[in-house]
Amino acid sequence: MTENRNKQAFPREMVGEAKVRREGLDLYSEKLMMLAFGGGKSGIGEGGVKIVGLVITEWKDIPMELLLRIVSLVDDRTMIMASGVCSGWRDAICSGLTHLCLSWCKNNMNNLVLSLAPKFTKLQTLVLRQDKPQLEDNAVETIASHCHDLQDLDLSKSFKLSDLSLNALAHGFPNLTKLNISGCTAFSDVSLEYLTEFCRKLKILNLCGCVKGATDRALQAIGRNCSQLQSLNLGWCENVGDVGVRSLAYGCPDLRTLDLCGCVCITDDSVIALANSCPHLGSLCLYYCRNITDRAMYSLVENQMKNKAAMWKSMEGRYGEEGLKSLNISQCTSITPPAVQALCDSFPALHTCSGRHSLVMSGCLNLTSVHCACVVQAHRTASYIPYPAY
Repeated sequence: MTENRNKQAFPREMVGEAKVRREGLDLYSEKLMMLAFGGGKSGIGEGGVKIVGLVITEWKDIPMELLLRIVSLVDDRTMIMASGVCSGWRDAICSGLTHLCLSWCKNNMNNLVLSLAPKFTKLQTLVLRQDKPQLEDNAVETIASHCHDLQDLDLSKSFKLSDLSLNALAHGFPNLTKLNISGCTAFSDVSLEYLTEFCRKLKILNLCGCVKGATDRALQAIGRNCSQLQSLNLGWCENVGDVGVRSLAYGCPDLRTLDLCGCVCITDDSVIALANSCPHLGSLCLYYCRNITDRAMYSLVENQMKNKAAMWKSMEGRYGEEGLKSLNISQCTSITPPAVQALCDSFPALHTCSGRHSLVMSGCLNLTSVHCACVVQAHRTASYIPYPAY
């Protein structure tokens, strides 16, 4: 039977592997079969691979369910090669593939995406992280035109992308819940605002280094449109201020993780808004936020006390589940030891002890006297001298 080959072009780096001979395909499929059946040495031999009610003698005889099981055991590069074996394999893989990572592609990723996106229309997770900028707007527009089920997209370090890409995402992915555009320095706050008007199901958003995009205007839009947001990274977004963080806090009450590293414009007002409006906040990074003072620390303590009282009153038995579990106040040199010690005492999950540094205070030499309960208890145990028995 004449094999119906897939004629779709691949980047030059994959051409040599795509044009394998029939014997090569047999050997290739035999290796896949060995993976599927526990790494045995038999492969597809003279009698074929025997399954209950089925004998496979050639690679083209592999049922769709088994093929999908096989490709789930190999890396994404091998899976893409398998989709080029014949039309049957292509259709089976394209219809069943939901997760794909192309970060291994060091050259010509843009053309690879243009080639694959129209075929892999069932994708739910797509990782396109790059070591050097390759992706262009036309690739993102192609993804948005064909992969409408996408929920998780990583475009980090895509320095070549412009607002055209964010506009395409807005119209193409209504169910997007996780987006990483860290390092995409060309995106503007206008396009980010536009994105939030359509992608209202976002729960995890990474804007680290998006200096032009992450502004108070963008944060106001996020607070207005993305009420389900749970995690936001605003690291080194120096245009973020109190107005934006307050809008974020009031509009996203389920926020659990927030990175404000290097947001030098924020003050205590931002932390107070978070303490008042985000009871589930478990991780907060304030590294190099030098305008933060004791006032912010005491607001966290005060609201923790209120939250504890509310939990006990409701009799839900959830005491201890909420509250800060990770806090970074490194280089916040205006904070004093009494305020941080009060914070440490109020949040048992914050540790200064060796190996459990969930309270990070690097560069704050005046805070060396602050210790968590573990350290205090260890000191008491070490210094305890039992009375002799008479």
